[in-house]
Amino acid sequence: MNFIVLSSSKGTVFKAVLERIADGSLHATCLGLIADRADRGCVKTAKEFGLSVTIVEREKSEDREAYDKRLHAAIESLTPIPNPRPFLACMGWMFLFSPWFVQQWKNRILNVHPALLPKHPGAHAHDLVLAAGEKESGMTIHLIDEGVDTGTIIVQKKCSVLPTDTRDTLKARVQALECEWYPKVLEEMHLGLVKL
Repeated sequence: MNFIVLSSSKGTVFKAVLERIADGSLHATCLGLIADRADRGCVKTAKEFGLSVTIVEREKSEDREAYDKRLHAAIESLTPIPNPRPFLACMGWMFLFSPWFVQQWKNRILNVHPALLPKHPGAHAHDLVLAAGEKESGMTIHLIDEGVDTGTIIVQKKCSVLPTDTRDTLKARVQALECEWYPKVLEEMHLGLVKL
């Protein structure tokens, strides 16, 4: 199975995935990284692992679909012929996709969200969890559809929310789950154990 990573973040989960490929526990192939800016931490990580990097910068006043069409072209340029098409693995990709893009890649866009969906979708999940006084949180790996964090859930893993938690301490605990389970889900997809 081939996948392309989309990230606009530091790349913590991305690094965990690449480490699992390096140690032989993940057999899927990462075809490269697409980021929105060259100064992202994920770009540095990709270069450290010798991966191809493509930057698709967002232009001011550009609508979502116009950007997504340029993003789509960049993905296609990384895709070997013949099919099957790769999966898109979003790891800290902080932009909503247009309905046009979702249709082009229907059931092939994977995302990780730092909360137990359907609770606390969208940005600032850790803040929302703490403000709601939740006793547990966790992470959700799911498919992306046209909604905001509404796609089919593949796996959820929980952790406790402690009375002393801050956004940063909760984030660290949730991120540890993301780093553990994103590579596992990719491997299960590679083995055909997860059907999308």
